[in-house]
Amino acid sequence: MSESSTISRRRALQGLGAMGVVAASGSLALPMPGPASAQALGGQESVQDALKRVFGDRPLKDGGSVVKLEVPLIAENGAVVPVAVEVASPMTPANHVKAIYVVADKNRIPVVTRAVFAPEAGQAYMGANIRLGETGDVRAIAELSDGTLLQAKREVKVTVGGCGG
Repeated sequence: MSESSTISRRRALQGLGAMGVVAASGSLALPMPGPASAQALGGQESVQDALKRVFGDRPLKDGGSVVKLEVPLIAENGAVVPVAVEVASPMTPANHVKAIYVVADKNRIPVVTRAVFAPEAGQAYMGANIRLGETGDVRAIAELSDGTLLQAKREVKVTVGGCGG
């Protein structure tokens, strides 16, 4: 092979480094998703406003028989509260769980986390550690493929707040 057709490791790393600098500076024009509707930094959002922002006017139905929410009744430390949600669903293309949301009613930003699923996942399960600022309800909301919203909720007593409380 001739000198001009080979690339040294140093030359490749220099090129990758240059591309990283360009990407970090924002010079690359990447397609952006539609406008986000986020709340103002440091603002307080009510749970009703958060649910309306995420789900619109769709009603939340009782999903106690389908949505299994595991969260401790008493959180010794609100900074680390384990949450597990499992939704009984056939997970077929016609009938599956699209997403699971965890909402903490008393947090400044109530929608804590979201997990998105495809029928190929085989099951709708998520586990996470969340922060709770104070005692209040924790909700698990399952969004089904037909747009139905099912929720299960449970009150959690927080002894030491995790969101500055």
